[in-house]
Amino acid sequence: MIRSTSAGIELDVRVIPRAAKTEIGGSRDGALLVRLNAPPVDGAANDALIAFLAAVLDMPRSTIRIVSGERGRRKRVAIAGISRDRVRAILDACSRTS
Repeated sequence: MIRSTSAGIELDVRVIPRAAKTEIGGSRDGALLVRLNAPPVDGAANDALIAFLAAVLDMPRSTIRIVSGERGRRKRVAIAGISRDRVRAILDACSRTS
């Protein structure tokens, strides 16, 4: 789910667009499950995913980009300037409070 890279990490994400609210929903099939309130139209869900991850991880939006899966529910997201352990700790904390 989370892989270290030379620039930061890569994260496997499974999105569910048009959810009642934007939130982390645990994991599914080895990927972080993120429910997004945004529809999958004109990149709105991708933008919402980047904004949500930036807020959760307290990172600038410019450090987060979708590497693959822009048009699908399964995505690989690259996040620069953060360690695998830090991301895991933040996501674990989010899962406990959900």
